[in-house]
Amino acid sequence: MRIGNFEVNKTSPVFIIAELSANHNGSIETAIETIKAAKRAGADCIKLQTYTADTITLDSDKEDFLIKGTIWDGRRLHELYQEAYTPWEWHAQLFEAAQNEGLICFSSPFDFSAVDFLETLDVPAYKIASFEITDIPLIRYTASKGKPIIISTGIAEYDDIALAVKTCRDAGNDQIVLLKCTSSYPAPIEEANMRMVEQIAKDFNVMTGLSDHTMGSIVPIVAVSLGAKIIEKHFILDRSIGGPDASFSMNEQEFKEMVDQVRMAEKALGIVDYKLTPKQEAGKVFSRSLYISQNLKAGELVTENHIRSVRPGYSLHPKYYSEILGKRALKDFTPGDRVKKEDFE
Repeated sequence: MRIGNFEVNKTSPVFIIAELSANHNGSIETAIETIKAAKRAGADCIKLQTYTADTITLDSDKEDFLIKGTIWDGRRLHELYQEAYTPWEWHAQLFEAAQNEGLICFSSPFDFSAVDFLETLDVPAYKIASFEITDIPLIRYTASKGKPIIISTGIAEYDDIALAVKTCRDAGNDQIVLLKCTSSYPAPIEEANMRMVEQIAKDFNVMTGLSDHTMGSIVPIVAVSLGAKIIEKHFILDRSIGGPDASFSMNEQEFKEMVDQVRMAEKALGIVDYKLTPKQEAGKVFSRSLYISQNLKAGELVTENHIRSVRPGYSLHPKYYSEILGKRALKDFTPGDRVKKEDFE
């Protein structure tokens, strides 16, 4: 599949997304500076979230709408989202800023109106957030736009993922990437469960990736080694500016270090090929081969005392050792002479 000018496939470089989320802290200037910093840090893409407090929840004080068990404990959902949302009137300017930096830009819609709005901006892809994986009408409507659809699986069980994937395919859209995600903020590394990156790809016949809320780079690197083709991390100019997502977001230096390490991991993975590189081929001279290890006169029978398998590798392959033993030498040899099959009978 193609996301903007980036081809995402099993052999392509990993597509690295910097998630802006609420890290603009209510300032479009901060948002634009964050986009520029993401480019410097090596991101391929900056991702927004497109909702308002009223499109994502209800303005209610009832118990159900109070947050429990997270870093946002005690806050009302509506209040949190009112603080965290990215104003829709910023979007066009942020998309333009990303384009100016050579970054791909798209967003996570949270209702039909957000999809319609993003369509006017000609987004190259869509992201379905973890908590929206059960919103089948939203997934169906988003998939119907025919663009790549990236789905986080942070709160999903097998049946949830299966239904989301089926919904996309029933809408005629097979451009699906599933992101392994742990919906905890920040996420404990022992709950990353990276083996699922391979399992999800196998179970649902899709490309996989990682939406990561752990601290540091180790989990993304492991994900890449297991076949992840997209890595998404929350990105912030400086955690000291605060905000709802600051505590689990990477700053520019940390993100750049992660990008560098991911790129090195990609190089280390290489390709499936038994052919030796030129350096490996050159190194074969240090392998074993058969050499004369004791004086041997013409006419004598070769014994174990006369030949040995030693370094370097210029002489006869050791697989011929048993074949040479017991044969008669056709000429005189001294220690260090190479062994050739034609010199024995």
